[in-house]
Amino acid sequence: MADAKKEDFLDDIETIEAELFAKDEEGATQEEIELDELEVLRAERDELKDRFMRVLADAENSRKRSERDRREAENYGGSKLARDMLPVHDNLKRAIESVTDEQRQANAALLEGIDLTMRELVTVFAKHGIEQIAPEVGDRFDPKLHQAMFEAPVPDTKAGDIIQVMAEGFLLHDRLLRPAQVGVSSTPSKK
Repeated sequence: MADAKKEDFLDDIETIEAELFAKDEEGATQEEIELDELEVLRAERDELKDRFMRVLADAENSRKRSERDRREAENYGGSKLARDMLPVHDNLKRAIESVTDEQRQANAALLEGIDLTMRELVTVFAKHGIEQIAPEVGDRFDPKLHQAMFEAPVPDTKAGDIIQVMAEGFLLHDRLLRPAQVGVSSTPSKK
């Protein structure tokens, strides 16, 4: 009987060894198959991790982009309305500048109303980040802020000096709404 148990035990060991070292159709052992499956799972994990990181980066970029868009809309959303209000400013300024002293005395209340309207418009502009570009005669021409309407040789000036201001310009925060319209000196003529 002991020989039978010994034989059964040896048969069991042979069976286990056969299973462990069994080859599949391509001749690979069970251990090699498990290692291959492990490598496939690692590659799949790495791919999923890479995809996760990319999705996370896209979400962060979207958040930053939407925050920037919101800030721009807040700062520059009214630029079309602001640009449309500039002629109102120009007309009020021309009305105030064209009044003579005689008319000022005769129509003091009317002119005071126009002046108050002008001040309120300037206050509203400032409240919404609209700054005036008011160059002076003799300042240097800056193509980022000024628009040259004409060029003329003027004695006692340097080329690029502003010789006349036709209209003031305006900035909305750091963006140009309208350049100041100026006349610029060319190289002075020799006389």
